[in-house]
Amino acid sequence: MTPSPEAILAEYENRPRALSTDFIRDIPWGEIPRHPLPANFVPVLTYMRNIERFTEVYFRELQRSPTGRDPIVRRFMERWNEEEAQHGELLERFLAEAGYPSGENWFEGVISQIPWRYTAENYVYSLVTKLIGTSFSGVHMTWGAINELATLQGYRRLIERAGHPVLTQILRGIMQEESTHIFFYFNIARHKLQASRFSRRLARGVIDRFWQPVGHGIRPATECDYVLRALFQGEAGGSALRRHVNDKIAQLPGFQGFNTVATRVSERLSDSGETGHRPKTETNLMLQASC
Repeated sequence: MTPSPEAILAEYENRPRALSTDFIRDIPWGEIPRHPLPANFVPVLTYMRNIERFTEVYFRELQRSPTGRDPIVRRFMERWNEEEAQHGELLERFLAEAGYPSGENWFEGVISQIPWRYTAENYVYSLVTKLIGTSFSGVHMTWGAINELATLQGYRRLIERAGHPVLTQILRGIMQEESTHIFFYFNIARHKLQASRFSRRLARGVIDRFWQPVGHGIRPATECDYVLRALFQGEAGGSALRRHVNDKIAQLPGFQGFNTVATRVSERLSDSGETGHRPKTETNLMLQASC
């Protein structure tokens, strides 16, 4: 039996934060420069930092929708927004301690780069969600679960491939909080999808047709594809997405046989080629200047 939304929220709120004051205080920041960070993972961390902080943008967008006006979802969103912002700030501090600072106003600079097309498309999207109403909530919650699950796998792959002990410590704390977000998104999605056949068909249709990796659209495609190559190229990366994202989402009502995430990532990797140039983010420009 699926728990009620109230019970799901209560369990979510009862779960303590992993990134407590003690956790952050105990991070050995001074040890970071003593362990080399492979330069090819700097753009990956920069992208992850940006996306974590972009939750502020997603938060405002969701607030304008019928889903965001649901008091249960709104309570979740308020904590989710704060936690994701802190994740971004921790990754920014790590980059700075590793020798790749972006400056005090880095986030304002990244916000200013959001393409007009993204803003226009989200205006249209907002109108559509208002017309459909709360039936669109199943899309929102399932999409959120997918993105959180994929992000979790991205962090796991980064831990394995970067091999930096302090980064591993930070990412494991972030991953604990991402797992808590997954708990909420997944269970609310299941509740919404069980309630309505229309919601199930709508969610499956929208996600199968339109889902793209998190950050696509709000950041350049070259950056997104670089991260996918760095973390998910090859059989091990594809297997992680199939087992931990596709198979999990396939447990939701209406999503039997779901394979969109691994398939879409594979398509993007094929379209962008086996190799690719490092995206010219502000961090990469600095790297080039230092060479």
